[in-house]
Amino acid sequence: MLYFAYGSNLHHFQMKRRCKDSIFLKKINLKGFKLTFRSKYRAADIEAKKNSIVPGALFEISKSDEKKLDVYEDFPILYKKHYFFYYGKKVMTYTMVKKTIFMYPTERYLNVVKRGYKDCDLEYKYLNKALKG
Repeated sequence: MLYFAYGSNLHHFQMKRRCKDSIFLKKINLKGFKLTFRSKYRAADIEAKKNSIVPGALFEISKSDEKKLDVYEDFPILYKKHYFFYYGKKVMTYTMVKKTIFMYPTERYLNVVKRGYKDCDLEYKYLNKALKG
């Protein structure tokens, strides 16, 4: 199955450790959404926003990888699954169930996300914009 990562799972080493079968395919942009950070975990989330994009990574993952991600993402309590189509192919990602107020991420978490942006060759401007709240 196809999985879209936009937060800490962009970090290639961490993603491979978490999901051993995962294969990074390419970077893509999710249109009509914006990146933010929220909840007591100060984790990445996406929300609908016109004329906005969220850069991220497209991964091929196995069923067992999906089960591991479900545990990591605290599905269905903290995150729920969101599906979209990319060139006719169904893609899964996670979005937070409760849309709480913006919470600036911890330095440790942010460093993992920044490393992921580097690993996937994503533009930092979108991350910087999200960090302004």
